[in-house]
Amino acid sequence: MPKFSARSFTKLSTCHIDLQVLFYEVVKTFDCTILQGYRNEADQNAALAAGKSKLAYPKSKHNFKPSLAVDVVPYPLPDWSKVVDFVYFGGYVMGIAQMLFDSGKMTHRIRFGGDFNRNQRISDSSFYDCVHFEIIE
Repeated sequence: MPKFSARSFTKLSTCHIDLQVLFYEVVKTFDCTILQGYRNEADQNAALAAGKSKLAYPKSKHNFKPSLAVDVVPYPLPDWSKVVDFVYFGGYVMGIAQMLFDSGKMTHRIRFGGDFNRNQRISDSSFYDCVHFEIIE
């Protein structure tokens, strides 16, 4: 059974409890790595400058304590140019999130960065952040 490395565990611990519940469930059957939870001002603005975010500090959900967003990738890492691999993982995560929400184990719904407008189509997205999952308030 997959489990988080100490580094992933530390990053996930900076996140909202619902994100922790979600990814502890996901990692039971789908190995993954936590790239980022909380981001401070310098890290957020660096992500913006690198084109990995559309929001400057403090407007990202990564900038809250606990973080309302987490960046996660399947492990082993797929080819970054193959969006379909990240979308497959995102769909899996969203299915688990719905199950946990419906059962009362999570109190918030989740949005996937491959479908920010939540219309269940990625083809109409202008910005893909397929490693990003965030709490919907």
